[in-house]
Amino acid sequence: MAESKSGGGSNLVLRMGREELVVRSRYEAASITNDILIALWFTAGSIMFFSPSWEYTGTWCFLAGSVELLVRPLIRLARLVHVRGMRSRTQGRDAWEAGSHESPQDF
Repeated sequence: MAESKSGGGSNLVLRMGREELVVRSRYEAASITNDILIALWFTAGSIMFFSPSWEYTGTWCFLAGSVELLVRPLIRLARLVHVRGMRSRTQGRDAWEAGSHESPQDF
């Protein structure tokens, strides 16, 4: 069974027995995973629409893909809030307001 915990900074460490998987930049990894899921939902829904008997299920795939589109900005917002919280503790609020933050389109 995998045990997850936060490593140093924004790393996510998954331990599986004697093995360890380190995911760096977990917000970017979450965004990429979300983009892949969006593509899978919409591709599955499109394929299902070729058969009238699968149209109902295809519609649910499109709905799932649309919900995933909402998840992406939520991931970006969570990252922004997390980065802002970390920076305000280490550099102070003035550094953030002076523009020393990352671009909102960094991933």
